[in-house]
Amino acid sequence: MQRAVLIMFLAMSLIPAGDSAGKLLTGTYNTAPIFVAWSRFLVGAFLITPFISRSAWALLGNWRIWVRAAVLAAGITCIQRALQIEDIATVFAAFFVGPLISYVLAVIFLREPVTPTRSALIILGFFGVLIVVRPGVETGAGVLWALTAGASYGVFLTMSRWLGGLGTPLAMTFTQLVIAALLLLPFGLNALPEFNGIVVALTVTSALCSMLGNLLLLYAYKLIPATRIAPLVYFQLVAAVGLGWAIFGDLPNVWTWAGLIVILTAGLASARLR
Repeated sequence: MQRAVLIMFLAMSLIPAGDSAGKLLTGTYNTAPIFVAWSRFLVGAFLITPFISRSAWALLGNWRIWVRAAVLAAGITCIQRALQIEDIATVFAAFFVGPLISYVLAVIFLREPVTPTRSALIILGFFGVLIVVRPGVETGAGVLWALTAGASYGVFLTMSRWLGGLGTPLAMTFTQLVIAALLLLPFGLNALPEFNGIVVALTVTSALCSMLGNLLLLYAYKLIPATRIAPLVYFQLVAAVGLGWAIFGDLPNVWTWAGLIVILTAGLASARLR
């Protein structure tokens, strides 16, 4: 169990690191969000292809694999659009409807075991997110894009558990990257930016961090059920706040630290439940 926690902690740090690189691309270097999403899948596919076996190619004939990749492509595109409009803390807070959706779907459709205590803990983690952001009365377009991304990600998490037996984590990562890159190909080519050294470096960083984060996520799903992994996904917000502080100058205040304590408490307590 401790190994799964460490894997999830690293995975949930890498994913917001990739999104931070994407935010720099769309905000500072005027790169289209759709290109950031497409290039992330394309570069990731090229990086991982030399390491996959022939059996991974056979998975591309399964329609469920295509649906899973399409859901991920939609989610990544939406969150890149949200990051272009809103600050990273607000985006990730809205995005964290994903673990709650994943938890509910896993219970309903996968018939995974659930306890009242674990249910209460994941809800507590969600309230911790609300403490961090303290949303106002008005909801902007960026928050709506982030909510859509979070809903897509929740479905993707559950489908990853559902289809996890079809192939190795490496093979499953390969399929989601290749299929998503193909689906977004015409849109990405239509939004090519003016390339320079910094744009190329940020594009590769965004893709590499996202690929490694999702690969580790799939390994974690191999170790423990989705209903137990869902609270650990809240570690992603901790990394997002830290990166927002380091890169974008968003200094956490008292409310932010209080929310982080709630999130970590809920996640660790749920992980330790037998």
